[in-house]
This record gives sequence, C-alpha cells and structure tokens, in this order.
Amino acid sequence: MTAASSPQWFKSSYSGGSGTECVECARVTHGVLIRDSKDAAGSVVPVGTGAWRCFVEGLSQDQSALPA
Repeated sequence: MTAASSPQWFKSSYSGGSGTECVECARVTHGVLIRDSKDAAGSVVPVGTGAWRCFVEGLSQDQSALPA
C-alpha cells in the first residue's frame, strides 16, 4: 500500500479519554478496517460494507427491546 492510498484512521466518538480503550476505523472501498489504536502496527480486521451497515444499524436500535 502506498502512502497515497493509506487509510485515514479515526477513533470512535465514544472512546474513553484516558487512551486505554479505543478502536480506530478507516473507510475503504468495500467496507471498513478496524484496529486497536494502542497497536497501530498490529492486526487489522476488514469488515465488508453490508456487515458494517448491519452492525451500525444494530447499535442504533432500541436496546430495551433486546432480551436480558
């Protein structure tokens, strides 16, 4: 991957301010990439567009409707 095509990583707006717990995401052509912000050179998890959309939609659903 060249510098011009490097993903632009961003942290979740829900990340803690202490810097101890955070994931970063980067939008790519066919979905997103996810990594641990404390280990930027570590593993990257690719997630397809459809799966990411389902994940985000699930987060926005009424959590009180879920079984305990």
